[in-house]
Amino acid sequence: MRTPIRSPGAHAWDTFLQATAQRLFEQTSEDLQTWNARVLAEGPGDEASLRAWLAERGVAGYSANLLVRERFGYPDWFTASAEALIAGQYADRPGLRPILEAILEAAADLGAVVQARKTYVSLLSPKRTFARIQATTKTRVDMALRLEAHLVGGRLQPSKIHESTPVQLSFTRAEEVDVEAVAWLARAWRANG
Repeated sequence: MRTPIRSPGAHAWDTFLQATAQRLFEQTSEDLQTWNARVLAEGPGDEASLRAWLAERGVAGYSANLLVRERFGYPDWFTASAEALIAGQYADRPGLRPILEAILEAAADLGAVVQARKTYVSLLSPKRTFARIQATTKTRVDMALRLEAHLVGGRLQPSKIHESTPVQLSFTRAEEVDVEAVAWLARAWRANG
């Protein structure tokens, strides 16, 4: 039996959506309901044009993504629970799940927020995503970090998981989430917190 993800634990998308809606209001002084009405009344009818229209009004990034999804719908994985998303990632590689759990335990000790995605798990500081964890193969989990690329060396290797996390550590066993790995995770947390 799997240990449930503990608090602050993995959040489903509803937590992220609430925070994004609040950010939208802080940036524009208009709430999500007002923006949804504007998009329907004034906005273009396709996604690319809507994104351009929003950008002209100073709405970009997560706020724009929220409004696009509000207009055109949310994918199924977006409404899934965090546990369901993580279970799906490790369904065909259950031996790797303890690696994820070890990383999440270290992240919880830092105070990170865990955001489950369809194919990876993001770790967020109060400022932004500072790490991504992905079961890259059936025998390896990669932890990509938002640190300077010039730090590559030793266990820290280049990463292709996402351009904002250019370095990574790779694990084949939970025991490899050791003091050194946790120190790199903590460094990424501090650099992005």
